[in-house]
Amino acid sequence: MLVNGKWTSDWHPVQAQDGAGRFVRQTSSFRNWVTPDGAAGPTGEAGFKAETGRYHLYVALICPWASRALIARKLKGLEDVITVSVVEPFLTDQGWKFGDFDGADADPLFAADYMHQIYTKADPQFTGRATVPVLWDKKQNVMVNNESADILRMLNTGFGDLARSDFDLYPTHLAAEIDALAPWMYNELNNGVYKAGFASSQAAYEEAATGVFAALDVLDTRLSDGRAFLLGDQLTEADIRLFVTSLRFDAAYHGLFKTNWKRIADYAHVQKHLERMLRVPGLADTVNLTHVLSGYYSIKALNPSGIIPRAPSHVAQLVEQVRATGRAA
Repeated sequence: MLVNGKWTSDWHPVQAQDGAGRFVRQTSSFRNWVTPDGAAGPTGEAGFKAETGRYHLYVALICPWASRALIARKLKGLEDVITVSVVEPFLTDQGWKFGDFDGADADPLFAADYMHQIYTKADPQFTGRATVPVLWDKKQNVMVNNESADILRMLNTGFGDLARSDFDLYPTHLAAEIDALAPWMYNELNNGVYKAGFASSQAAYEEAATGVFAALDVLDTRLSDGRAFLLGDQLTEADIRLFVTSLRFDAAYHGLFKTNWKRIADYAHVQKHLERMLRVPGLADTVNLTHVLSGYYSIKALNPSGIIPRAPSHVAQLVEQVRATGRAA
């Protein structure tokens, strides 16, 4: 991680832990918002007006947090508005790295080798981990935001008429339900798999894994009434939050993170939701199972041999089918 702008030690997956061995995630530091007129958003300062070509998004295709930002960029039709760079999937000793791995990019803004160098461009004295996603302002040459929940929401509304209007990921009439569901889903499922995988005590693992599968039980029951999406017939950011975890579950979390009590394939309605999300036009373009597997299984603390398994056939075949035909069986 970075300490006062200097890389001090090899990257390690456990950011922090509490006294009971529970995994604790770092809090994001840059919290400005892009808005249609440049006014201040819910946090941070004003001065970030929506403009074509002004902003750049750094992502990792392995990362569920970065992928939800990438999905929002796709669904809102912002690909010609916001440029993007994909880091390599491997977790190196210096964290995320730019390079020429298939599907990854060199850094077009600063020719940086590592993501932590982007952070020290933003703050030469930065202390913390260099995470993705990052939204960068090329006009002011500053980091706008590195909190994926903020970026997901600002891509929905912050770019005004520059974005497509046929997808509203945070509709007013569903906002209260989304706000109630989001922290629960994050704590129990999205971050719950990480709390299980990076637990440093048996009790912490049992607690986290129990929460993961209890959440999947609830979500499967919620979807069992025939609704298309979590809140009814409209796709919202809540569905993106579920999708980025369910997509990676059987391929990575089930084995590597020890959340192997059940697969997503064993939850009939969550599995159908995964398939339905993949059928949304363009969404499958944001999925790269090679990056997912190569990235997670490069975590030395969990997989010291570095052996990368194949994707489960039911996951790989589904993704390939959707890419080939635009629909899932």
